[in-house]
Amino acid sequence: MTANTASLKPADKAAHPLDQLSALLGDDMQHVNAMIIKNMHSDVQLIPQLAAYLIAAGGKRIRPLLTLASTRLYGDMGPRPYGLSASVEFIHTATLLHDDVVDESVERRGKSSANIVFGNQASVLVGDFLFSRAFQLMVADGSLDVLRILSTASAVIAEGEVLQLAAANDTSTSLDQYKNIIAAKTAALFSAACEIGPIIAGSGAQAQQAMRDYGHNLGMAFQIADDVLDYTADEAKLGKTVGDDFREGKLTAPVLMALEKANDEERAFWTRTMGELNQQDGDLATAKAILKRHGAIEAGLVMARDYAAAGHAALNTAPPSPLRDALAAVLDFAVERDH
Repeated sequence: MTANTASLKPADKAAHPLDQLSALLGDDMQHVNAMIIKNMHSDVQLIPQLAAYLIAAGGKRIRPLLTLASTRLYGDMGPRPYGLSASVEFIHTATLLHDDVVDESVERRGKSSANIVFGNQASVLVGDFLFSRAFQLMVADGSLDVLRILSTASAVIAEGEVLQLAAANDTSTSLDQYKNIIAAKTAALFSAACEIGPIIAGSGAQAQQAMRDYGHNLGMAFQIADDVLDYTADEAKLGKTVGDDFREGKLTAPVLMALEKANDEERAFWTRTMGELNQQDGDLATAKAILKRHGAIEAGLVMARDYAAAGHAALNTAPPSPLRDALAAVLDFAVERDH
């Protein structure tokens, strides 16, 4: 069964791809936002205050949009996706709160991060609350398959964060290790958010596999492109400090590709700046110059485009519709964006 897209709001094809999705799913997203607000509530005032600070800070709600889209792409199951879409957003928000504490971040989406405003302890604890709320919403839905997929993704995300922590400042990290890290910390939730859609819609295993693969490849393309942007983006557009990965010693695709071609002087530079975090004024500019010299920026984008192509191949098995077109546009945007 395919979605009755006649009841969906028309999308402006010239609009931002995520705005296209929002337009197609506008009524659904209003219900999801209402669920998010309702389930942020707690009599402990700091909890909704801190949660609202981050959740209301902006963002395109891409993960709940993916859950809605992957459901409506295969069928129309009424309000059931709303609570699960909110659950997906809570998992994502909880990981952001925890990540910013671990990374000692000072900015998120163009303003001070929650850990700076409310402190590390409050950020971790409210993150725990949001994880718990996410599981309450999963249980309320009643599907063991959905619970299995989202709970597994939550565990994999945590594993990914630990893998990233273990690999930080380690210049012997391989590209395969890097892919394993981002597959866990980023792509797992994209994949799960998409995979549960056909289950909600009552579709079969083939549809579930297609959306799982679409979400995985979208997440991989998105994260690799994001890691490239950390060295190339305009800071105002990106909404966070450019060069954060460099300053934190995160070995991402561009640096790992440059390391593969590094001469002794360059390898010593990467060891000092990222392995030992002994950084000086001008080091970020030097890093950018080395990346450019070895074509590492373009190589990173090629890798991201390869994942996007795999995502298109998976998506092409889904029923043709305006939603499928919008999801395809999101894949392309994930790679070619400038923020």
